[in-house]
Amino acid sequence: MALGLRTAVLDDDPEELARVRAALDSLQETDAEFFTDTASLLAAVRRGRPFDLAFLDVYLRDGTGVEAAMRLREIDPETDLVFITASRNHAVEAFSLGALHYLVKPVTESDVAEALRRREARASARRSVTLPVNRELHRVYLDSIVSVQSIRHLVEVRLTDGRCLRVWQPISEIERLLDKDFLKINRGVIVNMNRITSMDLETCTLSDGSVLAVRQKDRAVIRRQYSDFLFNELHLMSASKRGDGK
Repeated sequence: MALGLRTAVLDDDPEELARVRAALDSLQETDAEFFTDTASLLAAVRRGRPFDLAFLDVYLRDGTGVEAAMRLREIDPETDLVFITASRNHAVEAFSLGALHYLVKPVTESDVAEALRRREARASARRSVTLPVNRELHRVYLDSIVSVQSIRHLVEVRLTDGRCLRVWQPISEIERLLDKDFLKINRGVIVNMNRITSMDLETCTLSDGSVLAVRQKDRAVIRRQYSDFLFNELHLMSASKRGDGK
């Protein structure tokens, strides 16, 4: 399968941890880290790049996997979650966190393969870009980007979870990777129109509270582009409610 995911596995049962490790190795998912307590997992998230996927045992000596997932999501809302347990008692609570899958012990290789398949399907439905950050490549989903701004010799990419990625790459190269939902409102300033909360004649306010200037000589064109975007979005919403897809 070899999706190249950065994966975390949290389980304080050595046998189950070994079982999941063997399954991931067999499926060629080698970029995985294994933890027996929540604190170690959270520390790893804080000091490294975010995990793409986390397998979490529901019943732990230091709490529950659901509690660990909630704390993990506070640090990185983009991590996909798979819960592992001996019973289905926490299934509703787990899926309320947007869990990909819920595996019942003993976990098999086919269970892990199905979780990876679901993760791949979810990821493929969301467009992403790969950006160089601190000498590492980071995958960033387009819908999680609030703004892209050229600041001196680097580019700041601000995300919906509050993070600011500093990218050593020309903004012109990043702009080519973005889609039609992004609008250039000033020199070196690109915003996600889905994250605009208001736009007046001179400024654009975004969902993270930032207020950015709109380039004076292009104000009419920029406002028209944003108005066209809103009109298309309203049309799509109306079509979806009618179920006609037009």
